[in-house]
Amino acid sequence: MARRRSHQDPATLSAAEKEELAERLRERVYVTFASLAVVLTLLAHAHGLGAGTAAASLAITAVGTVAAAWLAQLIGHLAAHGGFPDRPHLTAMTRTSAGALVTLVAPLIALAAAGLGWWEVTTALRVGTGILIASLVLISWLGVRRVKVPWPARLLALGVLALLAMGVVALKLLAHG
Repeated sequence: MARRRSHQDPATLSAAEKEELAERLRERVYVTFASLAVVLTLLAHAHGLGAGTAAASLAITAVGTVAAAWLAQLIGHLAAHGGFPDRPHLTAMTRTSAGALVTLVAPLIALAAAGLGWWEVTTALRVGTGILIASLVLISWLGVRRVKVPWPARLLALGVLALLAMGVVALKLLAHG
């Protein structure tokens, strides 16, 4: 797979580079949804919760999600190609999956600030929720902005994605209750 070129117009990317970009965004969406469900669940049960426990729960969930996504890619490759990926493909798979962990940085910094006593754990979890939601909006916008339809249709598509995202979060909250 081709190495990622930063700040390049997706229209100029090769088919393989476009697929790698789609995979990176998809991984970030998975990790963001999983992290958002954990943060919202922790927020609902925050009484007596320490910042370290919250940060550990968030990190473990995200790393588990990334590991599962990486393994799913590997199994898919084995099934589709009848063998293990070569070193460049394995490196690209690992970079794509591990790169999704960047979505955790800001929520973990917020929890670290709570651990230092700068604010309450509930405040850190609310900040983390806002950051994760903003991340989903940004990722959705990256997906919608290049669709060749008029602006009102793009905004409608973004709204539909937002409603679907709220449904996913609601289902995750039901599961983690």
